[in-house]
Amino acid sequence: MKSGQLITAMITPMHKDGAVNYGQAIKLAQRLSENGSDGVVLSGTTGESPTLSFEEKARLFAEVTDALGGEVEIIAGTGSNNTEDTIALTKAAESAGVDGIMLVTPYYNKPSQAGLYEHFKTVASQTSLPIMLYNVPGRTNVNLLPETTARLAEIDNIVAIKEASGNLEQVSVLKTLVPDDFLIFSGDDALTLPILAVGGAGVVSVVSHLVGREIKAMIDAYFAGKVKDALEMHLQLMPLFKAMFLTTNPVPVKRALEYMGVETGPLRLPLVDLSEQEAQTIKEVLFQCGLRS
Repeated sequence: MKSGQLITAMITPMHKDGAVNYGQAIKLAQRLSENGSDGVVLSGTTGESPTLSFEEKARLFAEVTDALGGEVEIIAGTGSNNTEDTIALTKAAESAGVDGIMLVTPYYNKPSQAGLYEHFKTVASQTSLPIMLYNVPGRTNVNLLPETTARLAEIDNIVAIKEASGNLEQVSVLKTLVPDDFLIFSGDDALTLPILAVGGAGVVSVVSHLVGREIKAMIDAYFAGKVKDALEMHLQLMPLFKAMFLTTNPVPVKRALEYMGVETGPLRLPLVDLSEQEAQTIKEVLFQCGLRS
């Protein structure tokens, strides 16, 4: 959120018994930093946040920050559908020394726009950390409207949004309402280039686990005015963008990393592994993209 354009929504590696593999999480964050990522989000959707306990999240924030603080921007996913719990985890993240937090819109309880505003305003008042809002209606069943985001952008430490509504018109309207220094990040890899074209600052990516340098090169090309080159890179990456979401994220990307020789461990229920057909599809796409032999 400081100046980064490519932020990776990082998976949470697990041991074979399903316990969080904190050592491997540090190694993975380091790998991502070395391969184009300006920052990482810990314990977001891709990190299986719904099945991580408060204690696991707090320890993950602390261990990765202790190891890599200053080398890569560390953003903690502290949002939930319970405002008090969100505040408690946010304070734990701040104590761990993270650089910022990401707050998803409350899910399941379906707050109104007024409720969304009060939720985020209340959390923001309890921390000095910069905040990225996260709008993902497909998972939460609530859409943070541009007008509400614009009101929230008036709060000093609410500085960015990860927009995963899939609605370019909404992103365009949002850009007309927020200050120039309020950052809009794509929350969908396949929409990164289109969102850049309507005023986006970058992407919170899943596929950057696999091709971080290539995604960073596409973003750099766009901002350098080489739009045709950026489009060519975008089209080359589309097979990977599609393959990594052929079933629920983070199942495909965890397995893709394993196929590339990176230890990720099992998924936690209720997520289950790829079917044989899905696994074969991902292996073929990785082979076509030169990512495995």
